[in-house]
Amino acid sequence: MKKLVLFIPLVLFLGMGVFLYQGLFLNPQKLDSALEGKPVPAFQLERLETPGEMLTQADLKGEVSLINVWATWCPACKYEHPFLMMLARKNILPIYGVNYRDERGPAIRELSREGDPYALNIFDKDGRLGLDLGVYGAPESFIVDHNGIIRFRYAGPVDSNVWSETLYPMIQQLQAEAKQDGV
Repeated sequence: MKKLVLFIPLVLFLGMGVFLYQGLFLNPQKLDSALEGKPVPAFQLERLETPGEMLTQADLKGEVSLINVWATWCPACKYEHPFLMMLARKNILPIYGVNYRDERGPAIRELSREGDPYALNIFDKDGRLGLDLGVYGAPESFIVDHNGIIRFRYAGPVDSNVWSETLYPMIQQLQAEAKQDGV
């Protein structure tokens, strides 16, 4: 019996090893979102560019949109920014920014310098909205339908491959559904 007890740490170690080994093959961009199929969480936060002007989830309803969580401290956000600018110029859908755990001054300066692809930019200094969205880190993007329901979450920078292979086909489908609904 005493020899059997000596094998317990080995069994625990092997079990833990198998669990961690499986984690090596997970794709962080394919993480499930508990909010898919649910409305954008309720919030009341300031507009980045206009302190005191409050925005709520109601401001994001009406058409299919992309919510993009970004920050000036995020290198991947800088990588995706030119692509977001191109999308904004094409006017395919409104892009709403959530400036996540950032400082207002540097964020406004960066948008002035690099361009502002966002129809609205929500200042989420403390990360409350990001937490409610289930954000793991910036950048993350959410496709939202015309009723304000989150349909898809993508973790990582949006580029032409992600756009054409994943996001745009969903957006086209949701826009067609919105037209059928008379929006």
